[in-house]
Amino acid sequence: MAHKTSEPLAAGTTTTLTLDERITGALVGAAVGDALGGPVEGWTPEQIAERHGGRVTGVVGPWYGDDWRTARPIAPYHKGDGHVTDDTLMTHALVRVYEKVRGHLDAYAVADHLVPDLMSRPRWIPELEAEALPLQRIFLAEKWIVTRLHYGHADPREAGSGNIVNCGAAMYMAPVGLVNAAHPEAAYAEALDVAGAHQSSYGREAAGVLAAAVAAACAPEASPASVVETALALAKDGTRSAIESACEVASRYTDFESALVPLRAAVAPFDTVGPHYRDPSLGARRPSRLHSVEELPVALGMLLVGDGDYRHTVLGSVNYGRDCDSIATMSGALAGALHGEQAIPATWVKTVAEASRLDLHAPARALAEVAREVFVRDTKRRRAHEAAFAALTGPGR
Repeated sequence: MAHKTSEPLAAGTTTTLTLDERITGALVGAAVGDALGGPVEGWTPEQIAERHGGRVTGVVGPWYGDDWRTARPIAPYHKGDGHVTDDTLMTHALVRVYEKVRGHLDAYAVADHLVPDLMSRPRWIPELEAEALPLQRIFLAEKWIVTRLHYGHADPREAGSGNIVNCGAAMYMAPVGLVNAAHPEAAYAEALDVAGAHQSSYGREAAGVLAAAVAAACAPEASPASVVETALALAKDGTRSAIESACEVASRYTDFESALVPLRAAVAPFDTVGPHYRDPSLGARRPSRLHSVEELPVALGMLLVGDGDYRHTVLGSVNYGRDCDSIATMSGALAGALHGEQAIPATWVKTVAEASRLDLHAPARALAEVAREVFVRDTKRRRAHEAAFAALTGPGR
């Protein structure tokens, strides 16, 4: 599966891509978005512009420069210079689970395979610039999986209950959408099952909708509008309302600079974190049918603002600030699935791969093989069901 290094496509360009190309675009696009957003995560658009003398337009260094080793709240993580964060570490871990299971996943796959992967095999952690267990890097909301499943022996289907509600599950759910490419309903259902081991409430819902959106982006002739339509058709409760609000506002803009403030205003009523990202409100991240994670609606909104153009979509997500590494991970996966790796600036891909010491293409090759195997088995099951149903409803029945 050779990857392309051509110039990025213009916004709105229609592309005819293979499964391999869409999977590569999505996974490479997610990792690059993650790396671009990492160094400015947690800050406001105004702070980002002040720090960088304008908007971020590519890979940038740590917020505190060489003081990143000791400066709080960043230390001890080397965020910036093309380093991916836990979003990509978790995404690649989920791909490895698919490689092992070679079939659809559920909450038990998280318990049986993802948890051991996180806690038993050291890997290169870019932000730590060291070999370490992924468990030593991931956020507390992801450590919850290990706590509940390995130490607490919880039922995998219920393990997510009690965790803080955030985008921790949604941020690495793109592989589910890719294995179910062009079948968003199946992606939604599978992601909800997988995410049940990690999240509840609107955090789990966001995981299902993100996977569905990625699957929709893989469909032939898919567009940003069709991706959003699919998300709205499947999303429930506050998640649906937040996506509707954000995307209605986003549809009025073609320039992310103008959209930054309106998008935040559109999603704010559904976001429990509050106006100060590093100082969450008392009711932050608690279960609710009325609220939504912020990251998914903004990612879909930026996809519309950028008309699917990878550079515009991801840079809008990065300069939005707040949890922008996760926003750019999601929007990068969507834009990458729509247009493939050819839409991603080759210099960004090269910088992120080298800085993070990661082969960004190996996970895509592995997942494409699994997706084909899964499709063959799914087709056989569908045909068996069709035959059985025909026998049940045939003449004389």
